Amino acid sequence: MADGKGVDCGLLPDANGKEPSPGGQREDRGKWQTPRITRKSLMKCCLVKWIIDSTTNTQGPESSDCELELSTVRHQPEGLEQLQVQTQFTKKELQSLYRGFKNECPSGLVDEETFKNIYSQFFPQGDATTYAHFLFNAFDVDRTGSIRFEDFVIGLSVLLRGSETEKLRWAFNLYDINKDGYITKEEMLAIMTSIYDMMGRYTSPSVRDVDPSEHVDKFFQKMDRNRDGVVTIDEFIETCQKDENIMASMQLFENVI
Repeated sequence: MADGKGVDCGLLPDANGKEPSPGGQREDRGKWQTPRITRKSLMKCCLVKWIIDSTTNTQGPESSDCELELSTVRHQPEGLEQLQVQTQFTKKELQSLYRGFKNECPSGLVDEETFKNIYSQFFPQGDATTYAHFLFNAFDVDRTGSIRFEDFVIGLSVLLRGSETEKLRWAFNLYDINKDGYITKEEMLAIMTSIYDMMGRYTSPSVRDVDPSEHVDKFFQKMDRNRDGVVTIDEFIETCQKDENIMASMQLFENVI
């Protein structure tokens, strides 16, 4: 996928590092052109940016001081050394993430409203409310209505540094809105629509109401191999790994997290 044109399928809007042309058009053949996202205009990872920014004006404790302060919050996360084993982050990176997390969330827990505020700041040109809701539920693995520091960094580690299969499993969990182990076309459309609503003017061509549905129809047809109306995790992973257009799209997950 050299320039993002003519792609008939993908999990997320495409990106190629170029500004979208004004009033993007459909190709002459009538095929829908996958929306492009400018890398310049988007953060590599909104959640990391949110956390790190909070430490710029506050000098946090180092090493043992950071460990001692874990006991000052309502929810005490697992030791940083244990999280270093569970994630692909270094201890220094975890310390930085924790200081920012604590500054923004003194209770040690993130609620859904915080997620919505984060994404409304990074995507002011669109409506990020619904996407933030879906993403929050994907991070809230215990279904408690709040996200612990451990769940937060483990999820980020998968998305930013996980293996191909790990990222695909995480993506499946995002699309499986009701967490029943299957993805329906309605669930896929809900996620795609929420992404398009959030991206606003950073989609090119301009998104019409029917476009996400057309996009999902093509994608779902590839995924649902036995035509039973749902996509299993095995179908999801196998199709993604065999379709280079889908995988290229999946590599851009960090643009909307």
